[in-house]
Amino acid sequence: MALTGRAALLAALGSIPVGILEPGWTGILAVNGPLALACACDFALAAPVRRLVLARSGDTSARLGETAEVTLTITNPSRRPLRAQLRDAWPPSSWQPGTEIGASRHRLTIPSGERRRVTTRLRPTRRGDHQADRVTIRSYGPLGLFSRQGAHKVPGTVRVLPPFTSRKHLPSKLARLRELDGRTSVLTRGEGTEFDSLREYVPGDDTRSIDWRATARQSAVAVRTWRPERDRHILLVLDTGRTSAGRVGDAPRLDASMDAALLLAALASRAGDRVALLGYDRRVRALVHGGSAGDVLPALVNAMATLEPELVETDARGLIASALRMAPRRSLIVVFTALDAAPVEQGLLPVLPQLTQRHTVLVASVADPHIARMARARGTTEAVYEAAAAARAQSERQHTAEQLRRHGVTVVDATPEDLAPALADAYLALKAAGRL
Repeated sequence: MALTGRAALLAALGSIPVGILEPGWTGILAVNGPLALACACDFALAAPVRRLVLARSGDTSARLGETAEVTLTITNPSRRPLRAQLRDAWPPSSWQPGTEIGASRHRLTIPSGERRRVTTRLRPTRRGDHQADRVTIRSYGPLGLFSRQGAHKVPGTVRVLPPFTSRKHLPSKLARLRELDGRTSVLTRGEGTEFDSLREYVPGDDTRSIDWRATARQSAVAVRTWRPERDRHILLVLDTGRTSAGRVGDAPRLDASMDAALLLAALASRAGDRVALLGYDRRVRALVHGGSAGDVLPALVNAMATLEPELVETDARGLIASALRMAPRRSLIVVFTALDAAPVEQGLLPVLPQLTQRHTVLVASVADPHIARMARARGTTEAVYEAAAAARAQSERQHTAEQLRRHGVTVVDATPEDLAPALADAYLALKAAGRL
């Protein structure tokens, strides 16, 4: 039982001493007769909160930055009409800062025996599973003098998925893929590709593609056309150790890596390749085995939604061993990790030959654009020192990348905005060269 502002105001205007009874306390409520009768009637006519029946429905997932709508259905089984304020509580990261109060609170009136629906619009600011907290309802009497208040646990989960902002690059990469596949332009020859058909020779064609037997049977010179092989295996390995927690801009490196991995997975599945995912630091954090083209992207997005960086040093031997178990046959293994000198030289390089002797390996790393801006800074003593530090950091990064290349690894090092398209281009180049 709670005294409302209206009742407190009446008591103050009449100079009436009022005491509030709280659970577990005993006391005296001193009021005059008419006000006491009005308060008692108002309290008695307020609909009970505990007897309300609540059910939840609506969106169960949304991409980061988009809106999710969750609906509460409230049924009033009592004989009294419900006049209430309702608060549907969710974690603070379920709303943009400053919008929670207006989004989570609702006023409603439900006649006896009827039901109503209220919709709460969430706009999450973090990936992962957002769990609903309690639903608090304050029921008022017809005079608004007293209210009943109670809470209900109504379970609900909204999974916030990666935003996949690099999706905008997919049409242009698919156009390039169609060129490689021979649907929009002349097919090219590449080592390890599959024979497709014959066509007439045109100046500029590789003479090694001439089919002399077919040429002898007709009046024109015939050349073989080729298409990239399909059904290749691609394993995306996300390093979720401490280096992936470093923030580049407004997000950790892991988020940029996931966005690039999603673009590559979408492109590769359209090319007919099988895509799998491994998230690892000291143990497996995410695991998705290659499925059909229509199922792989939703499975990857769902697995990445709850993936967070762990503040531990990545076990490179364990990562390589897990990757080899997931890729028993020749595959393209894409490792998303940092190009920091110590983790690569002490962890990855000693065990890298286990991968490169059987698989094609590509390392993708997120570069910090702030370092490039520091390297260009001039004008003050402080700026010159920052430029020197940035130049040294860039030199160490290039040296680490060169060490990987000497082991036969393709390295893609780009800023968060450029990593996804650069990685897709590297995949297409490998496919065009027949290295998959």
